[in-house]
Amino acid sequence: MENFNLNKHISGQFNDELENLRNHVLKMGGLVEQQLADALTAVENTDRELAHQVLTNDYKVNLLEVSIDEECAKIIAKRQPAASDLRLILAITKTVSDLERIGDEAGRIAKVALASFSSAQQDFLTSLNSMGQRVLKMLHNTLDAFVRMDVEAAFKVHKYDQKIDREYEAMTRQLMTYMMEDPRSIPKVMDVLWSSRSLERIGDRCQNICEYVIYFVKGKDVRHITREQIQRDIMDKK
Repeated sequence: MENFNLNKHISGQFNDELENLRNHVLKMGGLVEQQLADALTAVENTDRELAHQVLTNDYKVNLLEVSIDEECAKIIAKRQPAASDLRLILAITKTVSDLERIGDEAGRIAKVALASFSSAQQDFLTSLNSMGQRVLKMLHNTLDAFVRMDVEAAFKVHKYDQKIDREYEAMTRQLMTYMMEDPRSIPKVMDVLWSSRSLERIGDRCQNICEYVIYFVKGKDVRHITREQIQRDIMDKK
């Protein structure tokens, strides 16, 4: 996450303001990524201390969201950006909102590490971690695409979300079957089920951020349209 395509402006101060905004987005993205990684590690190792650390650090994510939103508001009021500058500010405000929610989901996942699971239920935690590692990589690639404003990379991640959805559906079926066979396991298995749901939602948030990248670069709002339409009507057009 080294580049961030910003327009150069006559006002050096405006460039500095955008660079400062960039650094704060980078900081928030890195923190959220670490929160998710720590949550998955806590679950894998049943590390209660690390789980509590994830829950405690959530306030840092929230503070960054508020700070970045305030910066964006000041730039809009002071600079009255238009065209691509305005799209950039809007993309950032929407992105930090999704990043904050990803942080919330990481906290929910970390809570699983605070529960006790039988040896027979450890396979579910293994499956959860496997899915989590793929979502973590998806988040990393999303942040990388956002920082570089790489529309091709963003669309690639956008398409990957369908794999996460399929994995979530398969895991849900597995967990439901297990609960029907052993009703006593329902409370614990529900914890895993809700955590897998959190991972699926993180995938959706990553997809949202990729849509903001496409919006900034192409000037087209691609929410609520199919991937086929995005490919045909936006990505394939030069």
